[in-house]
Amino acid sequence: MYSSIATVCLSGSLEEKVDAIAQAGFEGLELFENDLTAFTGTPREAGELIRARGLKLVTLQPFRDFEGLQGRARERALDRAEHKFDLMEELGTDLLMACSTVHPDSLPGLSRAADDYYELGERAARRNLRVAYEALAWGRHIHDYRDSWEVVRRAAHPNVGLVLDTFHIFSRQTELGTIGRIPGDRIFLVQTADAPRLSMDHLSWSRHYRCFPGQGELQMDKFMAMLDETRYDGPLSHEIFNDVFRMGHSDQTARDGLRSYNLLRSMQSDSGIPAPQPIESVAFLEIAVEPADLASLRELLSALGMACVGRHHTLNAERWAAGDVNLVLNAESSFTGRTPGRDATAVTGCAECFCARHRAAALGSGN
Repeated sequence: MYSSIATVCLSGSLEEKVDAIAQAGFEGLELFENDLTAFTGTPREAGELIRARGLKLVTLQPFRDFEGLQGRARERALDRAEHKFDLMEELGTDLLMACSTVHPDSLPGLSRAADDYYELGERAARRNLRVAYEALAWGRHIHDYRDSWEVVRRAAHPNVGLVLDTFHIFSRQTELGTIGRIPGDRIFLVQTADAPRLSMDHLSWSRHYRCFPGQGELQMDKFMAMLDETRYDGPLSHEIFNDVFRMGHSDQTARDGLRSYNLLRSMQSDSGIPAPQPIESVAFLEIAVEPADLASLRELLSALGMACVGRHHTLNAERWAAGDVNLVLNAESSFTGRTPGRDATAVTGCAECFCARHRAAALGSGN
């Protein structure tokens, strides 16, 4: 498998998102069509921008409300698909991600949907393109990955495959056992998202409260264990709709996303990534302090029963303690003056210094 993230996860322009994704170390990205619409260049230029940053354009998404239509409505849906295929050829990607329909005029039936996707697969094959089908948790007729898999299985077309999305699966509390029986080569895309457990409609929950795997309460380890059984080797891609992410710095969000990807991979037996180790204790908390605020913070800590028990021999940092609680007040300008999520050099430098010298001195009892 390889790492990917959807542009919808990040804030900023398409250029800013692509730069952040590449700098974080991702291998690919999903292009959300809204980001392409807001892009000032052509689709071909957008594709060139992505490839110039060393990234693979995994898929264009989403394609909505396709299956279950009749007559002229079905013809229009196929025409829309052809326009998407035109766009994909300009962008330079071969995969279109399609969501299960919410169209009020769509008709139910797995065989009907399979026939529609067989026709779509034929049209995609003529252009050497593929289609990946996803069950939305709020889909009108299909909202269970087992049903979307059955549509793909019945369509029996090599250019039509399955999307597995952890949020849609867990929000419906769908069993995971069937995943392990799906052939890995029939899964074209895996999208990952965690979330807190909330009691609300699926759409609102999805659009505002997703988070990176490891930040929520869903059983991502069980999903990854089932996915491991399929021998899937395609993109493992974050798709996170989150209001906080949309307001934050794109580079920080992208870095957090790659850490989450590594966490997911550590849950697989063949990943080669060590499993996370349990935290047994917290040695200290470090607080960035402006020098002008030191006096008032010292007074507050003294009132709380803490005492200054050590000062760093070269840095403007001191250790305050009470029992087993240790706070390090760091008033170094390189630490307090940086912009969170922007100055990676300052973060790395401080972390290396603190772990090697600063931590030993600041936590000691000497002067």
